[in-house]
Order: sequence, then C-alpha cells, then structure tokens
Amino acid sequence: MTHDLPSPDRPMKIGTRGSPLALAQAHETANRLAGAFDLPPQAFEICVIQTTGDRVQDRPLKEIGGKGLFTREIEAAMIRGDIDIAVHSMKDMPVLQPEGLTLDCYLPREDERDAFVSNDFKRLADVPAGANVGTSSLRRRAQVLVRRPDLNVVEFRGNVQTRLRKLSDGVAVATFLAMAGLNRLGRPEIAQSALDPEDMLPAVAQGAIGIERRQDDARVAAMLDAIHDETTGQRLAAERAFLAALDGSCETPIAGLAELDGGTLRMRGEILRPDGSESLSDDRSAPIEDGADLGREMALDLLAKAGEGFFDFRD
Repeated sequence: MTHDLPSPDRPMKIGTRGSPLALAQAHETANRLAGAFDLPPQAFEICVIQTTGDRVQDRPLKEIGGKGLFTREIEAAMIRGDIDIAVHSMKDMPVLQPEGLTLDCYLPREDERDAFVSNDFKRLADVPAGANVGTSSLRRRAQVLVRRPDLNVVEFRGNVQTRLRKLSDGVAVATFLAMAGLNRLGRPEIAQSALDPEDMLPAVAQGAIGIERRQDDARVAAMLDAIHDETTGQRLAAERAFLAALDGSCETPIAGLAELDGGTLRMRGEILRPDGSESLSDDRSAPIEDGADLGREMALDLLAKAGEGFFDFRD
C-alpha cells in the first residue's frame, strides 16, 4: 500500500467545519494517521467547509432543519471528490449517510459528560429560581426543566468562545458544554463541574469523533482501519441504533449512553418532551455483540410507553 499513501505532493484532504473545536478534531485525525503510517504533517491538508448550522446563528436549530445541519455541505464536497475524508462530532451526525458514503471509523471517545459552566455558580442546584440558563440543545433544555422547572432556559447558539462571551455579557448565568470539547481545546478548567450521567444523560455519541469516507475508496478505508477504536465503535453501535429507532434529530430531545464492563454493555436511554413536562428512561444490559439490538429494543419500548402524541411537537 506504500505507493498509495498520501504525500506532501498528493496530500489527503480532510474536510471539517471551521470552529476551533472542529479544527482540533481534524488535526487529531491527521496526527493519528501520520503516526500510524509514519507520514509528515504536510501529507495532510485541512479543508474548512462552512455548513448551514454555522451560517445561520440567529435561529434555533429546530427552525432551520433538523438533520444534517452540520454535515450536509461537507458530505456534498466528499461526493464531488473535493475532499477525501470528513471529520465529524458524532453527536451531530444523522444515523443514515448519503448514498456512496460510509462512516465506520471512530477515534477513542473522550469524556462523554456535560459540563456545567458559570461565572457565578458551582452547580446547577446553586442557580437561583427565575435565573436565565442558556443552551441551544433541546435535550439539555428539557433535562434542565425536568430538574429545575423554576429556571428560564434561553437560546444560546455559537461555538465555545461565543457562549462564554454571552455568559460574560449577562445573557445567562450558566450554560452547558461538552466536557469532550473543552478537553480537546485544552480548556477543561472552564467547567465548574462535570455532570454525572445520573443527573444529565448525555447526547447519543457525545465525545466521539467519526471519520466519514467514500464507500468505494479502498485506499482510505485501509488507512482509517489503522486508527479505528473498536471500543468506541461497540458503544456507538448501541447508541446510534437507539437513536435510529427513535428517528432522532436536532428536533428531538433524546439522550443515550452505552458503557462497557468486560463483555457486557450497559445502555441507558431517555426521551423527553421539550418543555420538561415528561421524561421517560430505561437502563438495560446485554452482551456487547447484542448492543445494537438492545438499543433498538429499548427505543421501541420507550416509544410504546410514551404512547401516541409524545413527539407531536415535531410536526
């Protein structure tokens, strides 16, 4: 395969969004590939592609179209052949990829927990009644309102730096970020605390980086296989099967987390109404190889428990 490896003259083109976090994830991918194949950094070219979710900052995500907001333009570039691979935050990824593309490489998962961020308070429990708490995530909004219906949840779009500026400007007294993102940016101290999954179950695939490629590109497939993390793949198989069975998108408050212990996979899942008026959850275990079936079955059972009309807000 040596003659097929990228080089400074023929670099592998890596597509990514342009935020500091997205760029950090793209560089991590390039560094892992360079290390696996003893290649110089110049053998990789980072290609920044702006997505709909990046361009439209003045409206909630659910108003500008749920699925593919942070991926559509990047995937189109790969189908055209403008880039060789795309690096994604897996929590942003639809469960189905466009025809001709596949997603079967994951880097080792970072901390999957949510971070509580505030200039004034150490914990969510310390925030006074009636205060503004900011988030653009329907999941986090619903989970906050389940636990603290006395708080006012306001829209909080933007990257890490933008959200911190909004805190300083007094738009809200607290917000939530992914611990994984803060760790990858080298800024874990921004978090006042990391929220235990018992208190705030994270988004499906939170903390995981996925690398998408063209299905028929055997050269890239062989390279990505060298950096794929099997444990992360096993966990995400269960979580994304859960999400797929719920038809999850940015318009749906869904949380899910799979964890491994020896040969056993534990899956926790939660569906919520956006106003926090109702939350349904489940917690099951199965052999790792049955993780996807477990995720699917859990989703179907939660839907049956929810009954007709639970997701009417999506219409």
